[in-house]
Amino acid sequence: MDAAEFRKRGKEMVDYVADYLEKIEKRQVFPDVEPGYLRPLIADCAPQDPESFEDVFKDIEKIIMPGVTHWHSPYFFAYFPSASSFPALLADMLCGGIGCVGFSWAASPACTELETVMLDWLGKMVNLPKEFLAEKDGQGGGVIQGSASEATLIALLAARTKIIRQVQSEKPELTEADIMGRLVAYASDQFCATLGTTSCCSFDKLLELGPICNKENIWMHIDAAYAGSAFICPEFRHLLNGVEFADSFNFNPHKWLLVNFDCSAMWVKKRSDLIGAFKLEPLYLQHHHQESGLVTDYRHWQIPLGRRFRSLKLWFVLRMYGVKGLQEHIRKHIRLSHQFEHLVLQDERFEICAEVVLGLVCFRLKGSNELNEALLKSINDAKKIHLVPCHLREKFVLRFAVCSRTVESTHIKFAWQHISQLATDLLKTWEHNHHQQ
Repeated sequence: MDAAEFRKRGKEMVDYVADYLEKIEKRQVFPDVEPGYLRPLIADCAPQDPESFEDVFKDIEKIIMPGVTHWHSPYFFAYFPSASSFPALLADMLCGGIGCVGFSWAASPACTELETVMLDWLGKMVNLPKEFLAEKDGQGGGVIQGSASEATLIALLAARTKIIRQVQSEKPELTEADIMGRLVAYASDQFCATLGTTSCCSFDKLLELGPICNKENIWMHIDAAYAGSAFICPEFRHLLNGVEFADSFNFNPHKWLLVNFDCSAMWVKKRSDLIGAFKLEPLYLQHHHQESGLVTDYRHWQIPLGRRFRSLKLWFVLRMYGVKGLQEHIRKHIRLSHQFEHLVLQDERFEICAEVVLGLVCFRLKGSNELNEALLKSINDAKKIHLVPCHLREKFVLRFAVCSRTVESTHIKFAWQHISQLATDLLKTWEHNHHQQ
């Protein structure tokens, strides 16, 4: 494919993606396929001779789309949102086009510098304490990771290295292995200090945990993967109170801030803690700029060596929506979750199982876990909407997460009427079967 054909095909692909997203609600949200569906549909091995773009393009609808779960459908209420917007998609295209591998400043200066500045922008939007910002000469700063789990692992490894070195300086007679075997990591049943847990969007008490961690010299990492985006709204910023005690903090703009996957934002108070844990300097990666101390080499802030130019997505989205546009997006989703909560509460057969703070509603039929498992099965078998469950204190609970950028009040009403009707049908057969027993 030469540049001329790329121009033509690129425009076709943009039209295809725009059509896909514009008409996504006409597609069944969850696919009809069984595991292994794809292998019989394609050849056993790669073709010896090139195929045409037309042939490849035709196979998207034939082979790929039948096996896609449509995360951006307004009928998708499972997991948490996966963000997407047109500015982010365009920036991702540019990222692919530039195609740099930004492991060091010299490997592509813009790739490093834009990321540093974007993480400062984002940090200011959620009103992070100044220590977390890089600014001109700060000791902290932000970095884009692939996911919140990755950020948690990096914090864990950095904390481990930091404490090993500290103990070694106090007790030189101990080897690294001696120390390693005696280290303790503290976690709740949801893992680390979390703002907006996955199961029910609950919030740990940072103002209680923080001072203890600081007093005992424990590294405190805060994971706000989903909820963090909401802190750009002043009315939700209080949920982040206590972040000042943390050593590292992370949230995912790729969940709720209209930046498509992957873009997980992580900040540290002391960049030297991360760099100390991950620094590797083979000769081919050393550059004369480094002596100045002004240069960030992001490979020391992450597990992989290579990295994509992901800050372009943030830059496009933050500029083209503005803080106000992003706040509106968050507020709309939260309004819709309260609308759904209100509908559930009007039906005495159902109960709400956790306080609705942001865009997640945890609810169930009053009754046994088996009954609720049957309800979820009938919802997901009907494939009109898609939900996933969680366990809350031994109870099987249905999670309803407001996800799509294009979801509206009508979709919420439809979802509730659908769930309510399936519950009616289920309760009839359930009572009938249980009477017979």
